[in-house]
Amino acid sequence: MDPLTPQQIVAELDKYIVGQNKAKKAVAIALRNRWRRQQVPADLREEIMPNNIIMIGPTGVGKTEIARRLAQLADAPFIKVEASKYTEVGYVGRDVESMIRDLTDLSVTMVKTERAEKVKDEAEELAEERLLDILLPPPDPKKRGKLERAALVRHDRTRNRLRSQLREGKLDPRAVEIDLPSDRFPMVEIFSPIGLEEMGINIREMFGGVLPTQKKRRRLSVPEARKLLAQEESQKLIDMEEVVTEAVSRVEQSGIVFIDEIDKIAGDRSRGAAGPDVSREGVQRDILPIVEGSSVMTKYGMVRTDHVLFIAAGAFHISKPSDLIPELQGRFPIRVELESLTAADFVRILTEPKNALLRQYAALLKTEKVELTFSEDAAYEIARVADEVNARTENIGARRLHTVMTALLEDILYRVPDMDRKTIHIAKKDVQKRLDGIVKDQDLSRYIL
Repeated sequence: MDPLTPQQIVAELDKYIVGQNKAKKAVAIALRNRWRRQQVPADLREEIMPNNIIMIGPTGVGKTEIARRLAQLADAPFIKVEASKYTEVGYVGRDVESMIRDLTDLSVTMVKTERAEKVKDEAEELAEERLLDILLPPPDPKKRGKLERAALVRHDRTRNRLRSQLREGKLDPRAVEIDLPSDRFPMVEIFSPIGLEEMGINIREMFGGVLPTQKKRRRLSVPEARKLLAQEESQKLIDMEEVVTEAVSRVEQSGIVFIDEIDKIAGDRSRGAAGPDVSREGVQRDILPIVEGSSVMTKYGMVRTDHVLFIAAGAFHISKPSDLIPELQGRFPIRVELESLTAADFVRILTEPKNALLRQYAALLKTEKVELTFSEDAAYEIARVADEVNARTENIGARRLHTVMTALLEDILYRVPDMDRKTIHIAKKDVQKRLDGIVKDQDLSRYIL
């Protein structure tokens, strides 16, 4: 399948995200450039560095949602991390290199899943044969030559009958005993200043060739046994060395890291007299070599980050992008400012996207065989309330719509299983009746909305 063009990427994002065209355009170009670089002659390809992006905007305007949807469109290893979760090397917490280790783990899982899908049919056939061997053990090879031909024919006929019954689901109620690898592993005490997860080391893999594989007998229903045997056969058919090689290549050539809340590690440089914020600035300096391009040790080997695309995002309420250390600022050459949402945007968010909030609640109540509908003026009133509360209290953008909708429908969601009504229609007056008292009482709206 041909990769999406920038306009197609924006069109896909438009299905779920209202407005923010500048940000959509920037990420669409960045994503397409990943493919363009792969078409460039090899000698020049290595010289083309990704143009990292920093998205600036208040909370709840779509930064994280753009990242989530981009992950689905990218068809490439993608991870979202929060900058505030990392600490400078030497302090308790996650070190910044773990984002690349996590990205590599995701890539390996992605490639492994793709390979498993390709060998799915063969694995299921092998699992079926193993299950038939359990249900009807085959004759001992040493004795097979001594058995009468009639006995062998009867055995094959019975096996074929069992195969038909297995495929038709007639054997599903039966239980069988199968041997599966045990999850138990001998306790090993290790003294280390950092965790094994941070080192990217898997002790089971280190000792896998030394310690014998333990088996555990389990009693399972036929469908469960068939599923587990198919998984086991699938693992045997997949060449993990090829999987790891391709996964590492995908990370290095098309990996994307979305760093959220980057403003939380930006110190206020205007307060120079107070001295540097060691913890925050330390995290920035640890992130810098990864964004610039370096080698990170993972349990799959070294992974280079030179061509990984980094997209950062932050509200920058207290700090500003210029409060980041200059070297890190220089590594995010493209800056996109996202706009605050208005009441008109809220109406569109409630009604237009494929996952529109009104559609979500209608789908939830449909499970109770109740049809929930909203009038057009009800949507406008919900949007007005959300906008008013945002203006009066903390502005949390579109997230306020979730709070307003929960307050509006709380009573209905509570009583609907015991109601006889098959349809519920929400009009403007219903919204006003339910929410006006809360909105007018500022103290109450501060805690409820």
